Amino acid sequence: MTRIKILGFLIFALSIALTFLSYSLSQENKINTTMLNTINEQKAFTQEISKNIFYIYTHKNASPKQLNASIKMFLSNLNNKNELLSHIDSEEIQKQSDAIIVLWNIFYKRVQDFKDQSKVTSAYSNIILEETVKDIYNTNLKLIYEFEKMIQLHKMYFTQTQETYKYIQFILFFTLVALLIYLFTQLKELLLFIQKFLDTSKKIITNSTIKDLVPISCKHHNNQEIMQAANNFNLLVEKINQSVKYSSEVLEHSYYSLELVEQNIEDLITLLNAMNEDEELDNTVDKQEDTVIQSLEELTSAILNLKNLKKDLDNLISHNSVK
Repeated sequence: MTRIKILGFLIFALSIALTFLSYSLSQENKINTTMLNTINEQKAFTQEISKNIFYIYTHKNASPKQLNASIKMFLSNLNNKNELLSHIDSEEIQKQSDAIIVLWNIFYKRVQDFKDQSKVTSAYSNIILEETVKDIYNTNLKLIYEFEKMIQLHKMYFTQTQETYKYIQFILFFTLVALLIYLFTQLKELLLFIQKFLDTSKKIITNSTIKDLVPISCKHHNNQEIMQAANNFNLLVEKINQSVKYSSEVLEHSYYSLELVEQNIEDLITLLNAMNEDEELDNTVDKQEDTVIQSLEELTSAILNLKNLKKDLDNLISHNSVK
């Protein structure tokens, strides 16, 4: 039973571990999906900012509201990305994120320069503004490249993480299956023993005898508790056999003794008949003879009862040796 309890505890612990691992994998999937969406959104925002810059550059009277909104959304998205990165244990991804932030700062500075320069209208300022627009465009291309690199790194990291989780899951799963199979074998032995015990008990109750009772075999059991229980049961049967056998022997000795007494009484009756010469004595002897005959009949009946009792005891005991 101790072994079964330990197996039960291990199975419970492995089940909890598998549940926790599945939950962790699910959380990793959510973080990965959110992270990839965030990176793609950031890439889209930088492209949107570049488009707004080009639109404002070609349309002098265009409103910068859309540009400011895109910048604000990018910064908000950047904060979300930094929070998600705290859950990712990858130095390479962290370095790539830092590189994107550095490049973004350059990009953002050039955007601010564009906003300041667009307020000044002169031939020289137009040349500078054109250079700024080109610089913003080129920086945006670099950002897109770095974002794509970030996406690839994150996909690789996520794939490796998933493989690690799956490998651990497979190990835990097969360990759990092995423990369940082993537990089944242990329970099978226990159930077989219980079935044998119930069948044996039912046989004793139904037949009201332990004659021809086959002892419970425990040779092939590896479970010490089952072996001990089987040995205890077999020992009990053996003790009952010995007690009944001893009682039978005592009864046999008793009715042999009674038969001897019966023989002596018969001899006494014969002797009394021989002494039947005196009439007065004969009356007394007749009375004694009647008493002796009655005692003899009672003795014969007692002997018969003892023989029947011994027969019942012989039918009760088992003649199978306990192993």
